[in-house]
Amino acid sequence: MRRSWKMALSGGLRCCRRMLAWVPVLVIVLVVLWSYYAYVFELCVVTVANTIEKVIYLTVYHALFAFFIWTYWKSIFTLPHQPHQKFFMSYGDKERYENEERPEVQKQMLLDIAKKLPVYTRTGNGAVRFCDRCHLIKPDRCHHCSVCSMCVLKMDHHCPWVNNCIGFSNYKFFLQFLAYSVLYCLYIAATVFQYFIKYWVGDLPNTRSKFHVLFLLFVACMFFVSLMILFGYHCWLLSRNKTTLEAFSAPVFLNGPDKNGFNLGFIKNFQQVFGENKKLWLLPIGSSPGDGHSFPMRSMNESQNPLLANEEHWEDNEEDGRGSEVLSRFGERIYSAYSPQAMNSLMEILKRGYANTGSHEPGPHHLSFL
Repeated sequence: MRRSWKMALSGGLRCCRRMLAWVPVLVIVLVVLWSYYAYVFELCVVTVANTIEKVIYLTVYHALFAFFIWTYWKSIFTLPHQPHQKFFMSYGDKERYENEERPEVQKQMLLDIAKKLPVYTRTGNGAVRFCDRCHLIKPDRCHHCSVCSMCVLKMDHHCPWVNNCIGFSNYKFFLQFLAYSVLYCLYIAATVFQYFIKYWVGDLPNTRSKFHVLFLLFVACMFFVSLMILFGYHCWLLSRNKTTLEAFSAPVFLNGPDKNGFNLGFIKNFQQVFGENKKLWLLPIGSSPGDGHSFPMRSMNESQNPLLANEEHWEDNEEDGRGSEVLSRFGERIYSAYSPQAMNSLMEILKRGYANTGSHEPGPHHLSFL
């Protein structure tokens, strides 16, 4: 009886928490609905007298409003992606892991499992990243969200204003929502400002619209400043291919922590979120490349680039290579200008030069131009 009572109480608390989580979203929705009424009816219909000005104001406003609502909807109702089933522990591995009391053996078990998976990041002490609540090997950039009670691919943060976890599946929509929110507030403030001044100095009659216009400018400016700061911060993160969590704690790779481990350059960083199709950049349509389980890394790109991979090799052998190249070209030009009788002296000079540079003695292959 007591156990069932506790379960009922726990279920009730969870239900209340879910309902309260929608309060910030409800506040945003109510503010947006009021702003729509205040701008369309109290400003454009009642206050603005010029018909052409009304049409222009309403046309641009509804275009921004549509994109603002569309991106906000996508940010709220696009569910965060969870890791693939192959990252979850099997029932047998889970039992062996939980029954094992030696930490070093548990660590080795996770290493053996992770060898079969595309996992390159580690914990601070070099162990495999493992979620003991979801019982899975965490993919790179994946984190457990305590609010959503699940692991989220490329988790950025949990946003209370959309009541959703921002991650791989909806980070593009979240950035677009911030961008269109900033434009929405800026447009309202810019078009309302002249009528705010007219109401303030008394050029317009003191009617009900005065309160809406004055308060509309104040709210638009307040939200613009706060959203601009947040949008600017996420633009900085985007330019460096970081998440909010990675900005506070650098990801750890096999060779240690690297705060720029996923930084591929501005253009490629942008394409990691918005994709390569430019037609979809402004639309809240999923275009992020990949599946959210693995991501290109700066160190891996360098190792796959033969020029970057051989950079140290060329630096280490730069002096020897230059000496060999200069001597070979020198021999070619001299041989073409002098008779064969002078070649014995030339070969002796080349032998001494190669001996000084530590390279092999010249042979017939150095005179292949003949």
